[in-house]
Amino acid sequence: MLSPEEFRDEYPEERLADELPDSPIASLRDIQYLYGKLYTLATAGGGDYAPYLTPDAAGDLVDTDRSLIVVRVDLSDDDPRLADDRFGPIRVTRYTDELVRSVAHCKYSAAAGIDHSVTHQAGRNSGPEKLARYAKERLSKWATDDVVQEAAAEHETGWVIDELAALGENEEVLDTIENALVAALGGESTTALLTVQVKLDSDGEYLWPDDLDVFMEAMRQRKLSKLVTKNKASDSSGDATDLITGQPARTVGTSEDPQNYYLGKQLEKFPGLDIEEAWRTHPISEDAAVTVMNAGTFVEACTYRTFGAKVYYLPYFFGRPSPENARNLYTILYNAATKDDDSTPVEDTYDERKGVPDEEDNLRFYVSAVMPHQMSRYDVFGETMNGRLLYPRDLGLAHNRLVANAAAFNSTTSWTAPLPKNENWGLLTPDDGRLHSISTGWYFYQTFAERDDTDADADDPRIEALVSVLSGDAIAVDTLLKEYVDRIMADEDDSDVEEFPSFRVAGQFAQLCALATDDLNLLTTTDQDKKPITRAPRYDEHTMTSMEDILIADGGDPAAAKLESFIEDTPALAHDEAASINDQRRGAFLLGALVGEVGSYQGYSEDRSTTLIDQFPVKSVTRSRVKKITQETIGKTITYTRSEDRTITLFEHVVDELRETILQPDPDDWEIDTDDLRFYYALGVTYGMNDHPDWNETETDDTEEEI
Repeated sequence: MLSPEEFRDEYPEERLADELPDSPIASLRDIQYLYGKLYTLATAGGGDYAPYLTPDAAGDLVDTDRSLIVVRVDLSDDDPRLADDRFGPIRVTRYTDELVRSVAHCKYSAAAGIDHSVTHQAGRNSGPEKLARYAKERLSKWATDDVVQEAAAEHETGWVIDELAALGENEEVLDTIENALVAALGGESTTALLTVQVKLDSDGEYLWPDDLDVFMEAMRQRKLSKLVTKNKASDSSGDATDLITGQPARTVGTSEDPQNYYLGKQLEKFPGLDIEEAWRTHPISEDAAVTVMNAGTFVEACTYRTFGAKVYYLPYFFGRPSPENARNLYTILYNAATKDDDSTPVEDTYDERKGVPDEEDNLRFYVSAVMPHQMSRYDVFGETMNGRLLYPRDLGLAHNRLVANAAAFNSTTSWTAPLPKNENWGLLTPDDGRLHSISTGWYFYQTFAERDDTDADADDPRIEALVSVLSGDAIAVDTLLKEYVDRIMADEDDSDVEEFPSFRVAGQFAQLCALATDDLNLLTTTDQDKKPITRAPRYDEHTMTSMEDILIADGGDPAAAKLESFIEDTPALAHDEAASINDQRRGAFLLGALVGEVGSYQGYSEDRSTTLIDQFPVKSVTRSRVKKITQETIGKTITYTRSEDRTITLFEHVVDELRETILQPDPDDWEIDTDDLRFYYALGVTYGMNDHPDWNETETDDTEEEI
């Protein structure tokens, strides 16, 4: 395959323009066709037969010893025979770059018979006897193939193939081929291509397959025959308008597809499909179908697996392909196909394009996920043509900014931030690998309910979320809340998880906030009561008031100021006349916060192994139990306050807010749904567990005073 520099030199602007499609990229088939065209130009070159060749199929044989075996036939007079010159009937040589085009190899599935071309690729380390059989079959099998014979009958030099077939019926000729080949190999095995050279003029040279149009046309017809006979079709072809070029042509109905998408067995795409009439349902011309098949290398290079599915992230430039855009696209595809790391196409493209301003970048992506459903059947979902690099990139940047700077996760005072950070939790610390995390799906694997990827299905919400982010589509808030709560409850039930999963909850909330970023708008809901959750929070970035100011303005209680600002700056918790559920959601959060406060107190002051956090796990929280949990939690708070002879109630800043909120309206009249209730209760528990003086900051202050 040509390097991007070689490609540019080989195809000047005018020559490349002649090879490119005339219409804008508007469908997956258009993208596949362009990929196939670029791949063909970079490997087989131009010309009518180039799309049918598979030069890379035997690429690993180039410049290896004894990698090309040639059967040499002299047809220069009336007595067809094997060559009797100094090279003899069999020549074993080295397959080189210069010979790639000459042998004109067209690969066919090894399990399905001989290759389409007269040139055939043998299996690895084949023995002399097997290679001899393949060599003889160039005459006895390929030349006598029905499709090859039909092509010969219609070609002006079809007699060449007829003469080969006649030689293939001569046992003496076949024995000579076998003996000469075994002798040439010295009885040793090798991996090789086997082909035929033919001499037509007495004073001429032996010609390669590429020199003989009849060989090339026969190869073309053999390959085309497979595009109309799959799935028991006898001849799924007919005259129609090619959906790619828009030109009238003979179209085929059972061609292959690099993404297993447009297949005869995809009955959900083509209900009631008559396989013989498939060309009417999805008309694609013969040459276009073959070009699309050649897209496989580049398509696979822009594919990766996650959650049991294959994610396709195919770059293309919006509009009609221009030579310059085609060169840039080829560079992206070439680098993706030749890389040797585990980066995703998302990251690769980011590295290629990070210097291009968004408003000037017309690079787009086809995004979809494909999951095996049954034998030869696949589920395709999340499909879009409008993917853009900025969606996953900006989500990663937003998440990093949030955990690095936002007041929800950072404090400039000697009191902790509302929510914890942890360097060992990727979602709770700035991460240079965030784009990798997002594009591979790890970003959602950490927060969504766990599933067995070996038994994955098309309804996996992790895949839906991943495809949505890659394509810029919004994720349903209901989906997120359900997945978050299911994962939290699973952690609570996991014997290997010793404490309440506060880092998990904090990471989920960070993700929720990042998705709600104004410029991205990656959250959606049809429920008016959940609209506030889709809005971006308004947390300051390292602008929390100093401790001295807090002490003056708030009577010495930084905890109360922190709670008030966190609630006000979180749209889902702040009082909103247009969103009455906010008050109920805030009540659930405050109840969780008090449970977290008291539970932590029980752990460090009472040395209790079972605390209120354990007594009231997330799965136990329902609307009908809110009042009971509130009463018991406030009761415990009062008990501990009295036992310490305090004049001010423990955790008064939470208790006062809770008492005011929990009765407006009465919990018996709450309408908040269960997942919403439980997630914000869990967020409150996390808040309460983290609500204390910053011990690290306190120790630093004490040390400075001693000095």
